Amino acid sequence: MMIPLFKVAMNLPDALDGVAGALGSGQLEHGPRAEEFERSIGARLGNPFVTAVNSATSGLQLALSLVHRPGDSRPADRDAEVLCTPLTFEATNWPVLAEGLRLRWVDVDPATLNMDLDDLARKITPATRAIVLVHWAGYPVDLDRLRAVVDAGEAEHGVRCVVIEDCAQAWGATFRGRPLGTHGNISVYSFGAIKLLTCGSGGVVAFPDGEAHRRAKSRRYFGINRHSERRLGEYDVADWGYRFHLNELCAAVGLANLAAVDDLLERHRSNAAHLDKELADVPGLEQVARPDAADPSFWVYPVKVDDRPGFLRRLAEAGIGTSLIARRNDAHSCVADAGVPLPGLDSVHDRVVHIPVGWWLSDEDLAHISTTIRAGW
Repeated sequence: MMIPLFKVAMNLPDALDGVAGALGSGQLEHGPRAEEFERSIGARLGNPFVTAVNSATSGLQLALSLVHRPGDSRPADRDAEVLCTPLTFEATNWPVLAEGLRLRWVDVDPATLNMDLDDLARKITPATRAIVLVHWAGYPVDLDRLRAVVDAGEAEHGVRCVVIEDCAQAWGATFRGRPLGTHGNISVYSFGAIKLLTCGSGGVVAFPDGEAHRRAKSRRYFGINRHSERRLGEYDVADWGYRFHLNELCAAVGLANLAAVDDLLERHRSNAAHLDKELADVPGLEQVARPDAADPSFWVYPVKVDDRPGFLRRLAEAGIGTSLIARRNDAHSCVADAGVPLPGLDSVHDRVVHIPVGWWLSDEDLAHISTTIRAGW
């Protein structure tokens, strides 16, 4: 039997009971369970400005809309430029295109697989309105260095870039002991099916201030304030929005799983510590660097290997699941006009592989993975 790279984490029977309660309530769209989930996530993060959405992709587009259309009386900024990383799943970058914004690639740091912050510093211009970065595999970006880069860009160009953190793979990750979503940026979490904390489908956007939070909560439901009393034909939409709200069934699943996720996260971290030690000196394999101040979630365990086809073949023969997870986004024809040289990504893209590290691994599974890799390929 293959050791899987991913597995759905479901807190049963609590999730079944929660869904049954939602079905029996007769209210399936956004309601009290979704609002309770929103409050619970905010309490867990230590940030009350949390907006629940139906997916992290929707959350990213919602966040970008606040940059694109900042306020009710201001027009969309058609010249706005968004700096993005190409080493991610397409869900990170396609919301930029959906908002009609100009996408510009930033190179990848071969050591961390996250955005190259030196290249980011070179690419901030007066047209830059937002930076969308990814905490790849749950390994946090150096947020101290990022803040310094953004501050320097503001000093040089007179424009403050909004930073949007894609935390889709990073539930539980911290930087300097604080959860992602509490460092002054907009942060978007995914609670998709194979995430450590799952709603089946869902996500949240954590904002740094109450005004952005207020506008986002309105925009996620067509620009309509769901909490104000309104009669048919007697309410006004001043700031149009989307259908991005979280439904009651997914919220019920999320609430059940939130109660169990800490134990799962701890297992991911202990498994990663085992792999850190066992794979530290394997010829032809390089581990991924992470900042000293970062405590990753280890959604998966990325490594960089020589002879990637041989590595993939050997692990498949040994019954160990692996994946490349995503194609480099700049290679897609829909963004061909944004192509630029990315030497950092070029140097590492064909070496990256992701191996299992999750809560479902037994001690025997971990030993099998490390022994197989240490034996060579």
